[in-house]
Amino acid sequence: MPTGLVIKSISGFFTVQTAEGLFVCQIPGRLKQTRKQTDLVTVGDRVTISTHPDGSGLIEAVAERARVLSRSRPGGGTRTLGGEREQVLVANPDQVIFVFAIRQPTPSLRKLDRFLVVAEMNHLPAIICVNKIDLVEPDEGPRIFGLYQRIGYQVLYTSASRGDGIDALRAALAGKLSVLAGSSGVGKSSLLNAVQPGLGLKVRAVSQATEKGMHTTRYAELLPLAGGGYVADTPGIRSLALFDLEPEELDGYFREIAPLVTHCQFSDCTHVHEPNCAVKAALADGRVSPERYESYLRLREEHEALEDEEY
Repeated sequence: MPTGLVIKSISGFFTVQTAEGLFVCQIPGRLKQTRKQTDLVTVGDRVTISTHPDGSGLIEAVAERARVLSRSRPGGGTRTLGGEREQVLVANPDQVIFVFAIRQPTPSLRKLDRFLVVAEMNHLPAIICVNKIDLVEPDEGPRIFGLYQRIGYQVLYTSASRGDGIDALRAALAGKLSVLAGSSGVGKSSLLNAVQPGLGLKVRAVSQATEKGMHTTRYAELLPLAGGGYVADTPGIRSLALFDLEPEELDGYFREIAPLVTHCQFSDCTHVHEPNCAVKAALADGRVSPERYESYLRLREEHEALEDEEY
């Protein structure tokens, strides 16, 4: 039986790219009973299929996922830690590229920190793409986003209109399954059109279809790159909630905070009020930025509130 990559998912139909061509497949009933707390099949999954002469088929098996990009899907109207179900946005991505505009709209570093925690939780390499640098002075980008470079994230500074950084972005995308995430208006489509003419228009069409049908239809698609690899846009990440995260685990997903945790006096240190806290010491001497520390505090408060609601 052929194996392939799921490149499109819509209303229970999955388009699978195989060496023999494209097949539109469904999931047999016996497989639907095997996984309750997450999506059984989504774009990026490697699958084994049986095929029919008319180009249709059945997904017979799904390979184990190396990693996922997921968000929580509340089980009811109120969000709780225990009532959440994992919604896999993309399976087996190689990297995620978070796109922010430096102006129009003004970047939210709090949102970026939330996104980076999700990437760290999923062991997913993250690249930060700062677009519209033509709207500001040359030193503005590094002044705002330089702290992320200092803690080890790759930051690309781009201008879709002027062409700055497009070669670097194209090289970063080549040969990989990349997830592109960012709010409306940051210039994702323009960037992708600069990387590969027409690509941004296709991504925008997928995004609009997803948003219009978000309550009735699940629509996700991987779009092929001329240089090899695929790119996926994920409108769902805009409302990303951290899936399956306990408040006391959060410090492990801030990469500049994580190495300090073992040096705190207390093993269950919250890094808020305890004495001899290595994180607060690093904050005081500049090794941890006030902005990132504040993001840590806000996210911890959010998840402690959810935990309190549950128990």
